[in-house]
Amino acid sequence: MAAKVPPPAPGYATADLPPDFLAESRRKFSHFVAEAKGRGTILVLCHSDADGLTTGAILTLALQRAGLAVETRATGKGGSAWSDDTAAILTERRPAALIVGDLGVRSEPVWTDGATFFVDHHRPSGLPSDAETRVVTGYGLDPTPTSALLAFACAGGLTGVEVEDLDWIAALGVLGDLGDKAPFGLIGGAKKKYGAGVLRDATTLINAPRRSASGDASAALKLLLTVKHPKEIAAGESAETASLRRDKAEVAAAYAEAKKAAPKFAGPAAAIRIHTPCQVHPLVAQIWRTRLPRMIVMGVNTGYRPGWVHFSARCGKGTNLLDFFREHRPAGADSRSYGQGHDQAGGGALPVPVWNVFARELGFGPEMLVEEETQPEVFQLI
Repeated sequence: MAAKVPPPAPGYATADLPPDFLAESRRKFSHFVAEAKGRGTILVLCHSDADGLTTGAILTLALQRAGLAVETRATGKGGSAWSDDTAAILTERRPAALIVGDLGVRSEPVWTDGATFFVDHHRPSGLPSDAETRVVTGYGLDPTPTSALLAFACAGGLTGVEVEDLDWIAALGVLGDLGDKAPFGLIGGAKKKYGAGVLRDATTLINAPRRSASGDASAALKLLLTVKHPKEIAAGESAETASLRRDKAEVAAAYAEAKKAAPKFAGPAAAIRIHTPCQVHPLVAQIWRTRLPRMIVMGVNTGYRPGWVHFSARCGKGTNLLDFFREHRPAGADSRSYGQGHDQAGGGALPVPVWNVFARELGFGPEMLVEEETQPEVFQLI
């Protein structure tokens, strides 16, 4: 029988999740925190987009309020929970426990010297052996909650910890992944409380660094962990907000140029090839997805990282992208970087020689093939 869960604070957006799922998620997280308390530092590792950063910020602030020592890191350009740079951080920091937010769920361990807890909403590529107690996944719920909404729900189950004031952070995560029309009551309440324009502007700025050429989201994470109101991000005068504005301008310029590219077609797929160090290929895929609603649309970026082709795909509900990627998986594709994401929004990265095999097998001609260079040794995921 599940343990009793403390009642939510007034106004808490618990109605966005099924009651049984909410109770079980809180029970799992509370148990994990109770086990970790007093054993050393918990490392919170999160993705660098708005949903990932807000997931990391909510969990960090809640754990700090519960009296635990916490360190927070966001993945960098090309990084993932399973990449070599993350392994180096874990080896150096040696946390007592690890929380992985919005970076996927797989069967292979991230950290073997301490317990790991996952908060995520992507389709798992596998499950760890202790998934029943240490994985909170929103995949399979309808509508699928973002990782930030899951983190907000989990944090609300910590005894004696108030987190209702973090609702705006959760709202930024939802807006970052799903936009203004996200089907969750949290958004309507947050808009009334903080202002729709403020939330929208703050979300855009928080999302900007991970799309920039540097991919460094540390300034965005610092703001989420220190400010008390989204207006301090949207209209603030801090050095961090200034940095986000520069990132936003850089990304806007890259996107404006990328939008000039035209699609190439092969069977059910359309590919739009661009070359920029900025992560605008998902945006390109999204705009062409609306123009080509019956096709699998891929934004293909040959300039994001030397030696690699990064791609982001979108499709309508009649098609499952992850199944499509599995069916067309090229030899040499690593599960850490290929075919990850959601049913209608996924992608990854392939070394140039492997990309060329993939493109040929899909039926694309020379216009989508990339001149082969020396392949880097480090294999990382966007």
